[in-house]
Amino acid sequence: MGLFITEVRPRWSDMDAYGHVNHANTVTLLEEARVALLFTEAARQGADGMARGVVVARLVVEYFVPLVADGTPVRVAMSVREMRHAAFILDYQVYSGQSDDQVAVTAQTLLVPYDTASGRPRRLTENERDFLAAYRSGSNGA
Repeated sequence: MGLFITEVRPRWSDMDAYGHVNHANTVTLLEEARVALLFTEAARQGADGMARGVVVARLVVEYFVPLVADGTPVRVAMSVREMRHAAFILDYQVYSGQSDDQVAVTAQTLLVPYDTASGRPRRLTENERDFLAAYRSGSNGA
């Protein structure tokens, strides 16, 4: 597979005084895309454990062109760059709704599976590792 592609729709309320989606709302759009992969698609493929708890340990966002809320969705392509026993890195490419081939935003999150009952990080299960492996973009990690 390599890439998981989904669409998210910026809202008019996401825009700031400069007429583009502000940083906090961009991060929320990334979260919506991540939920589509790690909760919805993972559950569909039998790896529903992440829906019980995954936390963002690090977030990096780079902007190339502004995102705007013009009523059209933006496309988000995600891949797993690195996978460890108890963490993984998810890469994002957000394509502007105005130009389907122009990357507007890139981002990466370091994600940690989390046991909400114990309040502690946990290891990825075999099912979760298999699910994530299908979206690997590189050869880093174990």
